[in-house]
Amino acid sequence: MVQYATTDLDMSFAVLADATRRGVLEQLGREAASITQLADRFHMTLTGMKKHVGVLEQAGLVVTEKVGRVRTCRIGARRLDDAAAWIERYQLLWDARFDGLDQVIDELKQREQSDATNDDRDNRGEGTR
Repeated sequence: MVQYATTDLDMSFAVLADATRRGVLEQLGREAASITQLADRFHMTLTGMKKHVGVLEQAGLVVTEKVGRVRTCRIGARRLDDAAAWIERYQLLWDARFDGLDQVIDELKQREQSDATNDDRDNRGEGTR
């Protein structure tokens, strides 16, 4: 089995595996928000949202800044390029496989049509002399 150095990739997919964290990233992509605002928006406890934001922050996808009593979150500098590239490679692989399958199906349809045409000729007596 081939092993890849995928620490960042593993972390990206682990972060994206959770719907709440994906939602937080989408929200922060539109505008910065406090942890309290995020917790309210996602109908969660403050403690639960702090944990989600902590995971996102650890992955470098979110940056937090505390001003007074408010901790504001915004999108971090790290992008998901590694995950996007991995997905793109597999998208190309599957596209090629489906293209090959389409070609086989087209060939089978043509053969079936050709066989049906020959059967019609044989049934009308046109195929024999």
